[in-house]
Amino acid sequence: MKRKLLTIASVFVVLGVIAAGVLYVYWDDAVPIIGNVINYVRYRSAPAGTLVTELAPSSAGIVAVPSSAPGPSLGTAGDWPSYNKTLTSDRYTQLAEINTNNAGRLKVLCTYDTGQYTGFTTGLIEVNGALIGTTEYDIFSLDPANCRQNWRTHEDYQPATLQGVNRGAAYMDERLFRGTQDGRVLAYDFKTGKRLWQTQIANPRIGETVPAAPIAWNGLVFAGNAGGDIKGVKGRMYALDAGTGRIVWEFYLVPKSPGDIARGPQGASPLNRSTWNNAPGIPITGGATWTSYTLDPNTGLLYVPGGNPAPDFATGPRKGGNLYSGSVVVLDAKTGAYKYDFKIVPVDWHDWDVSNAPAIIRTRAGKKVLVVTPKNGFLYGFDLADNHLLYRMPVTRIENATATFSTTNAVHFCPGSTGGAEWNGSAYDPRTNFIYVGEVDWCTTVTLMSDRALQAVPTGQPWSGMASINPYETWGKPDPFGQWGGWVYASDADTGAWKWRARSNYPIQSGVTPTAGNVVFFGDMGGNFYALDASNGRKLWGGKIGGAIGGGVITYTANGRQKVAVATGLTEVLWPTDIVTAKVSILGLDPHR
Repeated sequence: MKRKLLTIASVFVVLGVIAAGVLYVYWDDAVPIIGNVINYVRYRSAPAGTLVTELAPSSAGIVAVPSSAPGPSLGTAGDWPSYNKTLTSDRYTQLAEINTNNAGRLKVLCTYDTGQYTGFTTGLIEVNGALIGTTEYDIFSLDPANCRQNWRTHEDYQPATLQGVNRGAAYMDERLFRGTQDGRVLAYDFKTGKRLWQTQIANPRIGETVPAAPIAWNGLVFAGNAGGDIKGVKGRMYALDAGTGRIVWEFYLVPKSPGDIARGPQGASPLNRSTWNNAPGIPITGGATWTSYTLDPNTGLLYVPGGNPAPDFATGPRKGGNLYSGSVVVLDAKTGAYKYDFKIVPVDWHDWDVSNAPAIIRTRAGKKVLVVTPKNGFLYGFDLADNHLLYRMPVTRIENATATFSTTNAVHFCPGSTGGAEWNGSAYDPRTNFIYVGEVDWCTTVTLMSDRALQAVPTGQPWSGMASINPYETWGKPDPFGQWGGWVYASDADTGAWKWRARSNYPIQSGVTPTAGNVVFFGDMGGNFYALDASNGRKLWGGKIGGAIGGGVITYTANGRQKVAVATGLTEVLWPTDIVTAKVSILGLDPHR
């Protein structure tokens, strides 16, 4: 009997060793699969969506004032031709067919299923009678009235990381432009989807990718590399010739060192290593870009949001201000020359990227303001007349933000490393003079690894500084599923004071879109889509329309009627969401009501 038990035990040991070996070999494939299984189990107990609106005491009697000053646009008033509609990223549309009187008649008119389980964060665009979206591998064109597919182009490649994301495409002169997770920028024919050129701007062998939605202007395409949380990766910004893909200029967002590759002519830069007092064995890392960008056509200035420095949670090995990480860097769009910067996060040890594209707005008081909404949970306004700070106001829960991290004590802080404003930033309605921003209310706990362990991390590997062997806690340990939420804040553009705010029981990461119909649209990570009164936050319509909404929410006209397109079905390891395929839903007014 003993021999039989020993034999059985030996078989189990051998099978365990084989299973462990297979898991090790196929680790990159196993992590997202296991993560999605965990998220599926978590989400089975997910509650229905709730939304509670609160008015500020001083907000009684707010009225919207008609405005005739939309931001610079690439297409007609009924189009949505760029990631944030305008190059200045205000996201406001003059469309008003859907308004506070009839928004209750909204319904889903059609849905396009990509058939893919992916981190669906695409910033949809609509231009010249086509609705354009992207996934990690595909770019597709739809009829914006009925979801019918015009064409779809698949790219077969090996991604550099496990995050299957792409933030969307840019349009200019009958061409489309997108980045890939193996470090390329691709151009396509707008009508056929045929690939026209490709340019390598990042090194996938060390974890560099190009998930950001490019923008396009004056014959140039602007995009940068991501990967600033990975050891040895430096953020860079590029301008490419839209016709050929040739690199017109390159700008290093953190100091360029001897031996760093120059992929094109270098934009003039005063940057040096003086703000990076790195310890031996700690390479300058970070400052990457991963969302989109803003451009002022009147000045020719490009506004680039710079990501966090790394190691994310450990400042000891990289003492100093770590320029230009945690900043908005302003460049001459034609030459790449440095003009100035806004240092938003003075010292970052929370992974609080300046993540999304800032907005350039003209307020009711006549000020030209740069609006910045990073991951640290604050709303910033800068007067572009002299670049001074007008306000810095909290727009989500902020707790324990100054506590020092250590190797011995776990520190819980809010917003967490996946909190605050993520890849979608602010929007501005000139009628209400409100800035609208969606925020994630989710906290993180961090314990630091030792300096020796930090130095031992190989180049090209995640480098957060978190002391955990759990791959799902690489960026800190998030609070349990359900102990989270989201906010939409409506704040006065001249003072930063909030006028109303709405809290969802799910994080809000979608685009936020205000309209001339006095309606603001957005969605949450529970798949709930909402239309609120832009003046006071009153709910006009709301309901679950699909999986997690973490991508574009845009509005346009098709066949003479206003439509709203929503990217649903974000499925990613970091986010416990409904495990469904990525879809695009088009909503409009119910003609039978």
